[in-house]
Amino acid sequence: MGQLTFEEQVLKKLDRVERSVHHILEHIEDSKLSDEEKELLEESYKHEKEGKLISSKELSRNLGL
Repeated sequence: MGQLTFEEQVLKKLDRVERSVHHILEHIEDSKLSDEEKELLEESYKHEKEGKLISSKELSRNLGL
């Protein structure tokens, strides 16, 4: 196996950071969330992965604000 390119190294490290952040987000303060809040948070993660979220700037523009 050859040496990883700079881009591959960066992507590999970024993937590790992303997994670490996800793990932290799952465990910090979750115990203080109600069941309904946890469900809404999971739904939000799902929508983010599916590309269904828009920025607040886009929302303001859509609302004519």
